[in-house]
Amino acid sequence: MDPKELIAPASPLGLPAPLWFIELFKVLGFTLHMVPMNLWYAGLLLAMLLRRRGGEHARRLSARLMKPMPIVVALGINFGIVPLLFVQVAYHQVFYPATILMAWPWLSIIGLLVVAYYGVYLYVSGLRDNGAMPRYKQMAGWASAVLFIAIGFIFANGFSLMTNLSAWPALWKDTSVAGAPLGIGLNTGADSLWPRWLMMLGLAFTTVGAYVAVDAALFARKESADYHRWARSFALRVYTLGMVWFAATGSWYAFGTWSDGVRDTMFQGPAIVLTAVTAVAPGLPWLLLAASRVRSSQAMALAAGGAQAAVLALNAVSRQIVQNVELNEFLDISARSVNAQWSPMAVFLVMFVVGAAVIAWMVGKAAAAHARPAER
Repeated sequence: MDPKELIAPASPLGLPAPLWFIELFKVLGFTLHMVPMNLWYAGLLLAMLLRRRGGEHARRLSARLMKPMPIVVALGINFGIVPLLFVQVAYHQVFYPATILMAWPWLSIIGLLVVAYYGVYLYVSGLRDNGAMPRYKQMAGWASAVLFIAIGFIFANGFSLMTNLSAWPALWKDTSVAGAPLGIGLNTGADSLWPRWLMMLGLAFTTVGAYVAVDAALFARKESADYHRWARSFALRVYTLGMVWFAATGSWYAFGTWSDGVRDTMFQGPAIVLTAVTAVAPGLPWLLLAASRVRSSQAMALAAGGAQAAVLALNAVSRQIVQNVELNEFLDISARSVNAQWSPMAVFLVMFVVGAAVIAWMVGKAAAAHARPAER
């Protein structure tokens, strides 16, 4: 069977916005989503390990990572709506068939997310209990850490299957009855799935490392000088782990699984500059974190945080280009007609700017509150 026969028909209404607009906010939204998402993706597991195996400072950092986690999860979920919305707008012809083939795992994300979210709340409530945390609240924290990683694996399956059209006919045949898909397929047979998923996990550890440095500089004013020294050192160690992990799995992904078309695009012409910068970009936050161990300052920590945001943005841009190249063999998104809906676009832009401004104001207020001297 020709995989093109399984692609959904294009909407007769055309795209409601220019493709550049859709891809811009898809990439921007995904970048904003990755910041809090990385903190629960890798940070939650790290916090649980620090509490169980770490010393005094490690347990303190574990609590500092976990206490804002309910808000972090909420921010990540809401920011995640933006890229998911634009995926469905421009890429619905491949997004919906892919998620139909793996319908039950895809739909399970909702249930897993609800359980994981409540598990985080339950664990954080245990941090406020006097005395030892009840065992069931500890188990809730571990369960949430595992569930968020599982959710990431399902998302990696969905978005890798979206561009792996050559696997659709066999997957549909193997997981259907009388031509009706059972919705139990996964993209585990794809060479790119495992390095892609692991690469994102390594990238998440780098974000956690940068966050620890920013938290120590901006929000941990009331902690001891010993804790600050330990936190700066620990931030560098976590970032180093994530950077090495990212480099290893990213090399596996690029050199071991990219098709000839993707390799020709990303390793030639102007795109090779983007590929190279994306690969070496984590080195800048690492250098800033290393320098902060010698001479710490708020400016140094903020520079490391900003550089890490740029690392995430570069990865989002590169992933978008790779996605388009992978789809070009079967579907030319750019050939779609555009029937611009200016009123909804204007409303979206206004709400997006207002929402981002409110979140920035909330973070600023939180930083100011933590900066006040402790009451005696």
